[in-house]
Amino acid sequence: MVMETVSVAPAPSGANNETTMMQVAQQKKNRIQVSNTKKPLFFYVNLAKRYMQQYNEVELSALGMAITTVVTIAEILKNNGLATEKKVLTSTVGMKDENKGRQVHKAKIEIVLGKSEKFDSLMNTNNNSTPQEAIEENGDTKQ
Repeated sequence: MVMETVSVAPAPSGANNETTMMQVAQQKKNRIQVSNTKKPLFFYVNLAKRYMQQYNEVELSALGMAITTVVTIAEILKNNGLATEKKVLTSTVGMKDENKGRQVHKAKIEIVLGKSEKFDSLMNTNNNSTPQEAIEENGDTKQ
């Protein structure tokens, strides 16, 4: 596991950090920007599986309170034997607070996961079984 801490300086005056982040996200097709309010957890888990099928790896990214959601997604994929951790980056990003109009720093995390050796066989097993069988095979008894 590679873990780096990076401090990101605010964007030059006149540049919008949110716009810059969106441009970077559009360049990376295997990046998922996670929110803890917009979609349920397993939406992101299933999306990450699809991205790993297409691109062999996925980058999960989040700011602030959504960081715990990204870590949970990564742990679910690793614990089910689907992914291996390639890289973890933490940083702070300077953003303008919409309410107060001043510069604030937000924590950011990026986790890069790659397909495990068993990924394809696990995905094929899950696709050929009923949903209940897939849940039982993964050891997850909650529905």
